Amino acid sequence: MRLVLLGPPGVGKGTQARMLEAELGVPQVASGDLLRAAVRDKSALGLEAKGFMDKGALVPDELVLKLVDARLQQPDALKGFILDGFPRTVSQAETLTKMLEARSEKLDRVVAITAPDEELIKRISGRRTCRDCGAMFHVIYDPPRNMNLCNSCNGELYQRDDDAEDTVRMRLQVYAASTRPLLEHYQRLGLLAPINGVGRAEEIGKRILEALGRDAKAASAKGKV
Repeated sequence: MRLVLLGPPGVGKGTQARMLEAELGVPQVASGDLLRAAVRDKSALGLEAKGFMDKGALVPDELVLKLVDARLQQPDALKGFILDGFPRTVSQAETLTKMLEARSEKLDRVVAITAPDEELIKRISGRRTCRDCGAMFHVIYDPPRNMNLCNSCNGELYQRDDDAEDTVRMRLQVYAASTRPLLEHYQRLGLLAPINGVGRAEEIGKRILEALGRDAKAASAKGKV
């Protein structure tokens, strides 16, 4: 099973990617994680990417594509993968298709998780992070015992700048504008599976598996695709 997982900030894409990884037996491949690992490992691609990241510039498509291509050729991804955070543009999507075709592979589905903006704003703007240990809480869904202190280390809790409501609204507007052409592209190819992202994580996961034509129990029993 070769999947692309799309969704706006706060929709729970990472959670669903990890659940799918366990259900389908194929790895989650997150472009952001690949970039951070390459920089941490000081690989040639990582050092090149760091130069752009240090300037606050977007890492060029060419570098991201090389990292993704190398990751998809590793043994655990040969039978399938869940791409998380990539592609972001139609150009990247077209290059991904060519990369896969060169190995006689193709995408099976593009899962697009959606939720109303107000729901996403509530999810993101309610997040609080511990300054000391980095633990995460939510003022509505997972409140700390003391609204200002971490349960684990008693450190101060704060709201990250990019979690502030005004910033979240801007991020959602940017996502919608930049992703619409990508969704339309995969719709034309007959690959798009829109998924309602409101509800418990398990419910959303079940909707995704149903869209993939799979049953959660059967997928768990089979283990591999």
